Amino acid sequence: MKRIIEEVVEEKISADLKQAHQKASEIVKSAEKEISEKMADAREKTRGIIQSAVEEAKKEAEFVRRESLKEADKEKDALIKSNADKIDAIVDDVSKIILTTEANRNGE
Repeated sequence: MKRIIEEVVEEKISADLKQAHQKASEIVKSAEKEISEKMADAREKTRGIIQSAVEEAKKEAEFVRRESLKEADKEKDALIKSNADKIDAIVDDVSKIILTTEANRNGE
């Protein structure tokens, strides 16, 4: 009788262990699936954040470029304005040289 009870208890323990292993396996699979889904979600969110940062950087770079061009135009205008007399004198000198060269060619 004792032997029968031991066998029944062993079978019950074996069945309980098998069921516990199956449950543990299901829990592990469920956890792995959840982790995989969360990783995919995190990757997607990260991709969105990076894309937003890149777009913002492009906008900032374009703004800086436009501002630099404006500043360069202002500096160019100021340079031309401050040297207008010198530029006019050079244009006059070049015009005289051209006119003198033309006159010399025509025998004047």
